Amino acid sequence: MTDNVKSDSVTELSVQNYGRQLAPGQRSLLAIHDLATGERQVILETDHLIEAPNWTPDGDHLIFNGGGQLWRIGVDGLGLQLINTGMLADLNNDHVLSPDGRAIYVSSNDGHLYKIGFDAGPPVRVSNRHDEPFRYYLHGVSPDEQELAYVGIEGTGPEARRNLYVIPAAGGTDRRLLDSAKPSDGPEYSPDGQWIYFSSELRSSEPGHAQVFRMDRDGDEISQFTFDNRVNWFPHISPDGQTILFLSYPAGTIGHPPDKDVIIRSMTVAGEDIKDVVAFHGGQGTINVNSWAPDSRRFAYVEYPLG
Repeated sequence: MTDNVKSDSVTELSVQNYGRQLAPGQRSLLAIHDLATGERQVILETDHLIEAPNWTPDGDHLIFNGGGQLWRIGVDGLGLQLINTGMLADLNNDHVLSPDGRAIYVSSNDGHLYKIGFDAGPPVRVSNRHDEPFRYYLHGVSPDEQELAYVGIEGTGPEARRNLYVIPAAGGTDRRLLDSAKPSDGPEYSPDGQWIYFSSELRSSEPGHAQVFRMDRDGDEISQFTFDNRVNWFPHISPDGQTILFLSYPAGTIGHPPDKDVIIRSMTVAGEDIKDVVAFHGGQGTINVNSWAPDSRRFAYVEYPLG
């Protein structure tokens, strides 16, 4: 047992009231979907808001956030444990595991990025302080763990700009990849480290009409992968580099809100053979970050059915 995971398992998730709350009678369902069989298994059901599962590289656990904290549970639904995040108790749903599974990089609602090692030790801030308002939201860790890809929000209010950046994982200079008044989000590395996939309104004429794109690690060679009238968010590439999952909202959706009838879809890494995988009530918190199993066959997600 690693030092930053509390050794005592709990039988019921207990979280503080924090941020968005579920509606009366609404539930969070942490589920695993098997692409090969179409089978769905709910491993945790709770009346607390939980979000954004990551699947550990050893294949044994899921890590998710709830109540500003991180939790770990076995893929069999057993062994629920609270992860010790030190002085950080204000974490959001943008968190990504290191490739070796020995650490997790997290986004805090103080606007910064931190690294938390599972072998004990306090969290380490890896983001920079800026003179002007600037907030970091993590979405990608490069396969060699040398670089992080994130959304940088510059400014405040409706005039804030949402662009994509990278920063050395050990801390260092921020490097902007996109500079546009049209928002982009969800940057994630391909398993070979050559590409960054993301969602963006770059080529949309209607506000909110995000689609899936790909660019190289310098922010060049931008290609669009989805072209439908739905609003497509959070592309996640399978570990074998063959399949992309993404979250598809109804046409006209602005941003990636909660409580919508959404579809998780799949396509090839070339943007072909788009298929509906599973439809449900969800949205924000469902698959904000990569949740693929190491076998590239299963993935985890959260549904939010109403009472």
